[in-house]
Amino acid sequence: MLTFVSFMEDLSKNYEPAAVEEKWTRHWKEKKYYKSVPDSRQPFTVVIPPPNVTGVLHMGHTLNETVQDILVRKARMSGFNACWVPGSDHASIATEAKVVNMLKERGIDKNSLSRAGFLKYAYEWKEKYGGIIYSQIEKLGCSVDWDRVTFTMDDSYYKAVMKVFVDLYGKGLIYRGARMINWDPAAKTALSDEEVEYRDLRGKLYYIRYAITDEKGNEISHPLTGEKGIVIATQRPETIMGDTAVCVNPNDERYAHLRNARAVVPLINRSIPVIFDEYVDPAFGTGALKVTPAHDINDYNLGLKHQLEVVDTLNADGTLSEAARIYIGEDRFAARKKIIARLAAEGYLVREEEYDTRLGYSQRTGVVVEPRISTQWFLKMKELAEPALKAVLDGDIHIHPGDKFLATYKYWLENVKDWCISRQLWWGQQIPAWYDEKGNVVVAENKEAAKKLYADRLGVQVDADDMLTQDEDVLDTWFSSWLWPMEVFKGISDPGNKDIQYYYPTSVLVTGQDIIFFWVARMIMAGLEYNKEKATGKAVPFKDVYFTGMVRDKQGRKMSKQLGNSPDLLKLIDDYGADAVRFGIMISSPAGNDLLFDNASLEQGKFFNNKLWNALKLVRIWKLRVDGTLPDEDHFATQWFESRLNEVKAGVEKLFREFRLSEALKTIYSLIWDDFCSWYLEWVKPGFDESISAGVYNKTVAYFTELLQLLHPYMPFITEEIYHLLKDRKEDLCVKQFPAVGVVNNAKLGEGELLKQSISAIRDTRVKNGIKMKEEITLDIETSDIEKYESIRAILLRQVNASSVHIADTVEKAGLSLVVGKDKFYVHSTLPAADHSAQKEQLEKDLAYQKGFLASISKKLGNERFVQNAKPEVVELERKKMADAAAKIRAIEESLTQLR
Repeated sequence: MLTFVSFMEDLSKNYEPAAVEEKWTRHWKEKKYYKSVPDSRQPFTVVIPPPNVTGVLHMGHTLNETVQDILVRKARMSGFNACWVPGSDHASIATEAKVVNMLKERGIDKNSLSRAGFLKYAYEWKEKYGGIIYSQIEKLGCSVDWDRVTFTMDDSYYKAVMKVFVDLYGKGLIYRGARMINWDPAAKTALSDEEVEYRDLRGKLYYIRYAITDEKGNEISHPLTGEKGIVIATQRPETIMGDTAVCVNPNDERYAHLRNARAVVPLINRSIPVIFDEYVDPAFGTGALKVTPAHDINDYNLGLKHQLEVVDTLNADGTLSEAARIYIGEDRFAARKKIIARLAAEGYLVREEEYDTRLGYSQRTGVVVEPRISTQWFLKMKELAEPALKAVLDGDIHIHPGDKFLATYKYWLENVKDWCISRQLWWGQQIPAWYDEKGNVVVAENKEAAKKLYADRLGVQVDADDMLTQDEDVLDTWFSSWLWPMEVFKGISDPGNKDIQYYYPTSVLVTGQDIIFFWVARMIMAGLEYNKEKATGKAVPFKDVYFTGMVRDKQGRKMSKQLGNSPDLLKLIDDYGADAVRFGIMISSPAGNDLLFDNASLEQGKFFNNKLWNALKLVRIWKLRVDGTLPDEDHFATQWFESRLNEVKAGVEKLFREFRLSEALKTIYSLIWDDFCSWYLEWVKPGFDESISAGVYNKTVAYFTELLQLLHPYMPFITEEIYHLLKDRKEDLCVKQFPAVGVVNNAKLGEGELLKQSISAIRDTRVKNGIKMKEEITLDIETSDIEKYESIRAILLRQVNASSVHIADTVEKAGLSLVVGKDKFYVHSTLPAADHSAQKEQLEKDLAYQKGFLASISKKLGNERFVQNAKPEVVELERKKMADAAAKIRAIEESLTQLR
């Protein structure tokens, strides 16, 4: 015989997530629910923004992957062929830095290795650490297709990148030239403009006196003041050894006497010309500018214009070069301190002053970026940017939230610059350009093709492998990842294949706001460039872009390893469970808004898990008390909850269409915690030693099932577990299709709201007047609408422990009075007469609130502009609010009169 003990012994007191998560992860993988192949269904395609192969999931990733999984699971349960492609990015700069550090720990200098030798170690490192992030993605519950894992250095992906480079070069969009670029001294590589982060900070200006001479080297002074030399302000005294001119404005009369004069660079005594150019602002600093063409883009342009010498005083690692002549080999910032001290000691330093400035830092390594003249490869962007901007403005791609990020996207594309795509690294796709000993270059996808092209072009047969040498540089990592939505389906390496035709364009891209231009805009450019033959709708790489916000700590700081404020995801999952982590990060993250991460939200998720678990235990107990002989009459609670469930289902569908996923979760959470657990289960719960009808029990199980299904995309593990514990099932919840949204009975919803308000008000009155719940009461209700209480009468009696209720349009004004809506309630107790001061105080508070509310509504309706311009239904609603408030005021005032 099935007993209560045996029926419940398999359920723990509280929900224990670890074993459940391991069980369902294994089961779902064995069933291959996440594997997708083209079929007759409509595809729903998502490609994961590839995290760095060096990395582990931080909280930003956690938010991003959770959002994607919610969308993918929802689509899979809505009839779509959901395909979520996982993968990782080779991350040239970050990975090479990790490998170099590994080699140092082994006592190996990178420079002692050949390129092939270094790459052997790089792949060793990748194989050892590259899978960590995948295990974390799985631990979080992400339903990715593990058969489609893609890495940007996979052989086919590598070939796709080469193919695109050669194609764009052939179209004249890729070129090579010497330019002033951003240089990362730590990584010793070029950076694109977009990889430089500018920070506002407080800096120092150093005012330095340069001696002035005539062409023969004789010192000269100002003809009117007799002042010798010229004072120049700079924030970078460590670069003065690279000065090749001093520049002043030709209209600045202070320096008119300096025509044909020369300046002497302090410390190294190099003579340089004084030049005149209107570029100099006479009002800034002293109106005189030191020109250092090798270390400033504006100085570089001045140098080109005036044909100045270029003296590069810095090595690739940020130390002073031999051209500096002093402090050779010392770090730039250490040298700055020594140079300032020496300038002061030798009388060149006039003064120092603080000022506000902006300084560029490498996104990759965090070091101060150096402007540097370097020969690099560039991609012309203007031609590619125009159609990418048009695609968004014309609505082919929708940005969410558009009001926040559309302007940013538009700004980037309207102000686009050529993209420096070469990097001075070994880890990455090596640029497919080959040079002969004379510097002639051919661009081809591989060496064999390069030999043939070289022979065809120059008429010289390439007999030896060393006749052509491949470019040492690799491509910017973004140059591979901008092909991601296409090449994960082999759209570049194998164009027109079955997968690319079925899955492309993808459905939605979920990513962070900080890479709008780095990645999002460039993917759109690449998609449009390589799908020109398709209709506009098929050319774009995705139809929607959902931008998540930045995850910050409670103090509003961006999470980072340096600050030590980024929690360990795996530890959070161990402590709270994956579902609670997913819940916690989603409940407080409206699309595009920054999220202040707090463990309290994970605690809330953990409590929610236990609330669901306790609801399961309660409903399972009822199974032992089902009486099939009881009539299956319609129960008000089941009628009300069916309408409430359908109302929420329709609302959630709308919120998903608008990508308001956090709001959808809050709606589902409230439906389960408040409406289902706090109200519905209480209303249908059988009394002590009572039975429950089969009809009510079966509907309760059905409603619980639909709630689990609604919640499943957000919290997949606990919902799947409860789904199977609630009832024996053959089908798994993760692939169960959502039923259609049913009819909403608004009248039932109104009656349910009245029931909740009535129960709450009477219970509150009991508490304030010291009437315990076990004490039976009687109840009189005065209302102009008696019928609305008929369907809820029985539940009201039981929930407030009333022996009877009398409902009429006029009742005896006796007992404890309270107001619910426009109706007056009178509670009668067998206890001695109580002190009514608390009741009176509450009624007076309610009266003050209603009078304030009525005044605000009256003011609004008294505004002619509002009445004339607002929609008629809006005005009518405000008038109804005013009438209801007036009725409530009358009812409260009558109740107060009874208490006086």
